[in-house]
Amino acid sequence: MKIAFSKFHGAGNDFVLIDNRNDLFSMSREQIALICHRRFGIGADGLMFITASKDYDFEMKYYNSDGNEGSMCGNGGRCIVAFADYLGIKKKHFLFRAVDGLHEADILSKTKTQWEVSLQMQNVNYTEKNGDSFFLDTGSPHHVEFVEDVEKVDVYQRGKLIRYSDIYKPKGGTNVNFVSFDDDVIKLRTYERGVEEETLACGTGATAVAIATALQQKSLKKEYKLQAVGGELKVSFEKNEDKFFNIWLKGPAVHVFSGEITL
Repeated sequence: MKIAFSKFHGAGNDFVLIDNRNDLFSMSREQIALICHRRFGIGADGLMFITASKDYDFEMKYYNSDGNEGSMCGNGGRCIVAFADYLGIKKKHFLFRAVDGLHEADILSKTKTQWEVSLQMQNVNYTEKNGDSFFLDTGSPHHVEFVEDVEKVDVYQRGKLIRYSDIYKPKGGTNVNFVSFDDDVIKLRTYERGVEEETLACGTGATAVAIATALQQKSLKKEYKLQAVGGELKVSFEKNEDKFFNIWLKGPAVHVFSGEITL
């Protein structure tokens, strides 16, 4: 069968997006992994279906590049909002359901190929601190580790060790973020579970890093600027004691190309 798709990226975090609002087909784990393969398929960090919803603007179904259904993806959420607009769902404010619940999103600006999207993330009511690192769930689980120079970290080797470490096995593993500071800019790199490699950006990771930074510095900024390998993301939130709410992730969503693939 031939399937129409579009490819988007959010700060280099790239996705294959497919319109399945008419529920015409399903895919196996092997087919999804093949589509995401960077040698034998289209190539992406993940694949998403936009599906119909009776109560909301749409539903988001997200799969990691290994073909397994994933937890929430922040950059994916921003990209699927841009994709919805691309498909003709013309709204400035969206409400959609993802695996971790409901999300609001706003299209702040757009050109022919690029959208600026702000996505509301789930509240964070629990964090763990262990030495110089934090663990928290921002829709996906994240280990956040502060280092002297993030550019010198072997993200693949060190991230893989932490991702599969005994402490995180009961949680099903974790994503791993390494963080250092350059003046007011927070620099981060991410090892992403399900991709099992460093990705150029991670939206739930950027959210986790911003919150961990507030905890580490014991202060709260109006907005946190985060420099991922693939581009800049911004995170804002409010804090009440140890709980974080009204969390928003902002950044670009770019249409790369569209086409058809035969499976």
